[in-house]
Amino acid sequence: MTHEDIHKVIAILREERLGWRTPAVTEVSASERSPFKVLVSCVISLRTKDEVTAAASSRLFAQASTPQQLAMLGVAEIARLIYPAGFYRVKAEQLHSLSERLCNEFGGEVPDTLERLLEFKGVGRKTANLVLTLGFGKPGICVDTHVHRICNRWGYVSTSTPEQTELALRRQLPGEYWIEINDLLVAFGQNLCHPVSPRCSRCPLTVLCPRAGVCTSR
Repeated sequence: MTHEDIHKVIAILREERLGWRTPAVTEVSASERSPFKVLVSCVISLRTKDEVTAAASSRLFAQASTPQQLAMLGVAEIARLIYPAGFYRVKAEQLHSLSERLCNEFGGEVPDTLERLLEFKGVGRKTANLVLTLGFGKPGICVDTHVHRICNRWGYVSTSTPEQTELALRRQLPGEYWIEINDLLVAFGQNLCHPVSPRCSRCPLTVLCPRAGVCTSR
């Protein structure tokens, strides 16, 4: 896939996305621009299915929608509210600690820089970039397994890790697509471009995609 093709690809995915379910964290940010809620739902979403993330986030925010309120909940109560999210006990401890630190060191406000966000335990580049883009509307490229896999499958990048993919995309992806690339490719990856046996026969990008690394497809 050439650099010129990316404009066609984004236009096609924007149309296709209308018929796909919106990723859970994006749904959270769509209701209100709350960096805190985006941060919390991102932590919950790690290794957790979207429908579980959405339900767990909704239960938690009904009880605590600010750092101050979440810090006042006990770890056991947070765990109960976000169950059955993956590693829910570990995440409950992370969320409680994160909220306390936000209250004690940042006046209850989520920092708006990548560097400061990465200082929090349990917050990696994927989460930090998603907070910047969805929570603050700032430029950033959130690269999760979908973005990493699909960009390599397209041949748009040739990288070994999500972090390498992020850096490559920062060099070559037009800035106008930075914020939305994660939403588009997560939805695309969940619906068509699966890790194993992608649905290439139904894919609107077939003529543009070299299917690098694809051994079997449907």
